[in-house]
Amino acid sequence: MSPLTTPLDPPALEQGTLRVTPLGGLGEVGRNMTVFEYGGKLLVVDCGVLFPEEHQPGVDLILPDFEPIKGRLDDIVGVVLTHGHEDHIGAVPYLLKLKSDIPIVGSGLTLALTEAKLKEHRLRPYSLTVAEGQRENLGPFELEFIAVNHSIPDALAVAIRTPAGMVLATGDFKMDQLPLDGRLTDLRAFSRLGEEGVDLFLVDSTNADVPGFTPLEREIGPVLDQVIGKSPRRVIVASFSSHVHRVQQVLDAAAAHGRRVALLGRSMLRNMTIAEDLGYLHVPEGVLIDYKKARDLPDDQIVYMSTGSQGEPMAVLSRMANLDHAIEPGPGDTVILASSLIPGNENAVYRVIDGLTKLGAHVVHKGNAKVHVSGHAAAGELLYCYNILKPRNVLPIHGEYRHLMANARLAQDTGIEPERTILAENGTVIDLKDGDARVVGQLDLGFVYVDGSTVGEITDADLKDRRILGEEGFISVIVVVDASTGKVISGPEIHARGFAEDDAVFDDVKPKIAAALAEAAKSGVRDQHALSQVVRRTIGRWVNQSLRRRPMIIPLVIEA
Repeated sequence: MSPLTTPLDPPALEQGTLRVTPLGGLGEVGRNMTVFEYGGKLLVVDCGVLFPEEHQPGVDLILPDFEPIKGRLDDIVGVVLTHGHEDHIGAVPYLLKLKSDIPIVGSGLTLALTEAKLKEHRLRPYSLTVAEGQRENLGPFELEFIAVNHSIPDALAVAIRTPAGMVLATGDFKMDQLPLDGRLTDLRAFSRLGEEGVDLFLVDSTNADVPGFTPLEREIGPVLDQVIGKSPRRVIVASFSSHVHRVQQVLDAAAAHGRRVALLGRSMLRNMTIAEDLGYLHVPEGVLIDYKKARDLPDDQIVYMSTGSQGEPMAVLSRMANLDHAIEPGPGDTVILASSLIPGNENAVYRVIDGLTKLGAHVVHKGNAKVHVSGHAAAGELLYCYNILKPRNVLPIHGEYRHLMANARLAQDTGIEPERTILAENGTVIDLKDGDARVVGQLDLGFVYVDGSTVGEITDADLKDRRILGEEGFISVIVVVDASTGKVISGPEIHARGFAEDDAVFDDVKPKIAAALAEAAKSGVRDQHALSQVVRRTIGRWVNQSLRRRPMIIPLVIEA
């Protein structure tokens, strides 16, 4: 079923119907959030952030658009978090700033990571810790939690039962059969739910276009061990700050080769401290060392575990590549990027790889060594799920459009009818009743940008202005005119930034501006705004023709 492309207000919710509205995570890898409505109550599953791309300069985070639920915060019975990655928990503080007593539900590690984040925002949530096999009732929603395997411990899928039918939302998952922590995706529970009847299956699509099965996590350990063992000097490993399994493998490899490990980056230090306190991270005796003390060790005895594997400009690894960090990589150093690329980040990551290589470091990444495996189910695993569950309707989530389409095709390959595989967008409204899922509306949602301390104040127009400033430059023009005659008394005075040319290059256009203003004055134009527009058009046309640029132009016409 193809997605709606134009906004369409959904009808009033019929009695006995479950409404499902994704607010994020469709057509993108990030800001996952889905709202379920039944009997006048709302249940939210996940509430994550999206990280900005190069065409969004100055933006720190991108949030789901909360507008559809802002007026109904009292109706929210809880926020269920499937696991502790930023793209699933990062927006929780911003939702709780709207209403601080919304209950947060999740596993032990997930809630610990979320509560640490909330503490930084001075929020103390009401939280409910759950585990696999547990059932809880939140308003009209009966929830059952199922263990799933992912690239962070303690991930859960959630079955949501209402009188309208049963929904199974996987969260992010894969089916590693030899997981490092021994915690398998509970296919027996999936089979039981399939026997009961899954009316709507919300399923992770991130690797739906990857054939076969996701490789085993345990295959990474020996590769890391070999790379660290052969490295002549310092080793720097970059990973997601919440990838407990990868940090564990680095700690074990470092211990095996007589190296100490220093954690770099505030989020890495915070998350691994939490993971160790809760027993998810097992630190070999004497391996961890404070970063400041680590600098006194010989180069061949240290491993730095850092953030920045996605090329984020302010993260530790990017700063190292730009020589903007106390640790400056050089010849003999080994840098390991132990993560996969989030779509949209490729250029930024390759820039960091090039920067480190120029400094003489040996860079090991997924493209040239097996130093990372994905946390998401590939096509073979998804086919297993469809055959076990035999869902009546499928809603692919978590992925860009090509991933959602690939997932829908897999569902259809297993016999699910095309009209029962729903290709949706953020804001698509789906009603479930009597085993049928129908698209009934399309909300008009936007991006909510976090920019420093402001939330939602920055618009797409502001970002366009920033791109123009960054790419095309800036010109200011000051002209003083006679209030009675409109003739130029002083100026035009022109200053430019972001141009290779000297300001003297604008001497050619100054007579044109004066002539245009004189012509406007002759026509009786006296309004300052109108005169400013005359200046803007005149210099803009000249700059475009002469210099092939489209800068931001700020004209100021002063009457005297």
